[in-house]
Amino acid sequence: MDEIAKWRMVAGFVALALLALVAVRGLGSDAGERTAAPVRIAGGPKPGGRARPPTRSAGIYVHVAGAVRRPGLLRIPKGARIALAVHRAGGPTPEAEMAAVNLAQRLSDGQQVIVPRAGAGPVAGAPGSTGVAGAEDVPVSLASATSEQLEELDGIGPALAERILEFRDESGGFRSVGQLQEVEGIGEKRYAALKEAVVP
Repeated sequence: MDEIAKWRMVAGFVALALLALVAVRGLGSDAGERTAAPVRIAGGPKPGGRARPPTRSAGIYVHVAGAVRRPGLLRIPKGARIALAVHRAGGPTPEAEMAAVNLAQRLSDGQQVIVPRAGAGPVAGAPGSTGVAGAEDVPVSLASATSEQLEELDGIGPALAERILEFRDESGGFRSVGQLQEVEGIGEKRYAALKEAVVP
């Protein structure tokens, strides 16, 4: 084999090697592009988009009073029933008359639930209340009471009832029963007679 033929053979091998190298690089580039493509999970945010924050379930506020262990204002899920409100209030006390309460009734925002004590005489509760209780078991809500309802309490006449309502409007509501002492005309004796008959 002459010298020229040898060089032609070497040049052919070099050309084949270069072609093989270019082909391998091209395949690697295509594979990298395929693996780098973003994968979208069903139900997830679009690539580059912001994830939506989880939504909180709607809730309502109800006031549970009477023969329960922890009476007061509660936040419960919308559409809940009285049974849940009584449970969240610590459950009924031993003297509670649960037969007088419809535990299956659905609650609405701002409603008052009064769990009566056994043997208490039936009287009408405050507007939006549920349950039957004796007069001593139905506290008047300072947050929603009208002038007429306040006047039914011992020692409160029309003038004092109006001052209580004015104080409620000016202070943004009653956060505690003790704030009654800030109303002009309610001293220690009158407050002592009222504090068990009202709730914030």
